[in-house]
Amino acid sequence: MSDKNQPLQSSEYGGMSIEELATASTVYRADLLTSQTIVISGAGTGMGRAMAFLAARLGANVVICGRREEKLQEVKDGIRQHVGRDIEYAQVNIRDPENVENFITDIFDRHGTIHALINSAGGQFSQAAIDFSRKGWLAVIDTNLNGTWWMMQEAAKKWCDTGQEGNIINIAAYVERGMPQSAHSCAARAGVIYLSKTVSTEWAEHNIRVNCIAPGAIETEGVTQYPPEALQEFHRANPMKRFGDVWDVAETTIYLVAPSSKFVTGEVITVDGGMAQHGWVWPMGKPEYFK
Repeated sequence: MSDKNQPLQSSEYGGMSIEELATASTVYRADLLTSQTIVISGAGTGMGRAMAFLAARLGANVVICGRREEKLQEVKDGIRQHVGRDIEYAQVNIRDPENVENFITDIFDRHGTIHALINSAGGQFSQAAIDFSRKGWLAVIDTNLNGTWWMMQEAAKKWCDTGQEGNIINIAAYVERGMPQSAHSCAARAGVIYLSKTVSTEWAEHNIRVNCIAPGAIETEGVTQYPPEALQEFHRANPMKRFGDVWDVAETTIYLVAPSSKFVTGEVITVDGGMAQHGWVWPMGKPEYFK
């Protein structure tokens, strides 16, 4: 992993290795999540992968899903080898509500419940909004907003049907000032946040809590797709003048999974090194107009 106090170069690997995820220090006790079933979407890479490692290290029964089976298998093998626990995975297209329904139903049938559902799956590409194709717009909205909703709704239906309490954590983004060159993702993430706030009230009578995490510039595998000028802006976009890492987000997620957050719902926890108060990122590089 790169030095946090130096800007990334486009040739550098962005993210924590499997070995680092297996040994990173944590503030949580080792048996915190024993016997809990934790479901994490988008766990083949990045923040979702870090959450899977941490939840497994804390004793949870971890079930991960994503589109790429080879990445899910890598996470499963890494946790087995370095953590000494076995996890489950399923290849799931969260855009397909029937696929999601079958996945959630299977978990309830085999495990009895889901103690926490973490929606980390998502994806976007950087582009000026004026240039979005219809297909590109729909792809981002369908994954980041609709896919998250199908996961939320199916889990909530099961919790309501069985009279069990539930806990949903959605990985979103800080959207209060917009996201230049990522307008489609901003629209979808804002939708997830205000959807979460809304159903956190509707579902309170069913003892279902719903919260969001809004990461800022986090060093993941995907960071190095951006041009060098943009990486410099990422590095300077917060007053701490560095990237966060996936472990920062994983540990925040466990706070919301654990009893520590039992009186927290409808909230957004921002993990961005102060970027919300300081600056913003231009993922394609800052236009001349703003220099």
